[in-house]
Amino acid sequence: PSRSFYGNNRLLTSQIVSYYEPINQCKKELPEYFNFASDVLDEWARLEKDGRKPANPAFWWVNDEGEEVKWSFEELGSLSRKAANVLSGACGLQRGDRVIAVLPRVPEWWLLNVACMRTGIVLIPGTSQLTAKDISYRLQASKAKCIITSDTLAPAVESVLPGSQFLKSKLIVGQGSRAGWLNFKELL
Repeated sequence: PSRSFYGNNRLLTSQIVSYYEPINQCKKELPEYFNFASDVLDEWARLEKDGRKPANPAFWWVNDEGEEVKWSFEELGSLSRKAANVLSGACGLQRGDRVIAVLPRVPEWWLLNVACMRTGIVLIPGTSQLTAKDISYRLQASKAKCIITSDTLAPAVESVLPGSQFLKSKLIVGQGSRAGWLNFKELL
């Protein structure tokens, strides 16, 4: 049996497992370096563009009001490269640096996640339910150089920032602006 998505056959679990079986049996060479964003997402975008893979959304988000965001693999790849440029350029981050994201599950959360994979930046996800004490602890324990949050959560996050000695940049996701914060949407 196959699972269809808008009439297109998708990889089944058994097909995915069979692809990795030679690797598990040491019959297929593992790459020295593996990056999910470039080795999987970008490859799927290329296969779709070449017509060798049916077009399916890579990302499909719907909020409680019914608003949708839908990205193809090519769009997700392009947007994640732009987000990676924001993190490495405007935020001054490098491979191995840590970023704390205190965001609700908005499309930018996923975009930043892929951008971090792409650049080798370590993403430390945090929910919007974290208290100031939780955020402060995570900042100090992780030695994060950047914090990312929404415009609505920024005041709570900002209350603990003076004690963070490693923080280099603050990135806000949303429509509003805040003194001392970079705006992700503007930079993107």
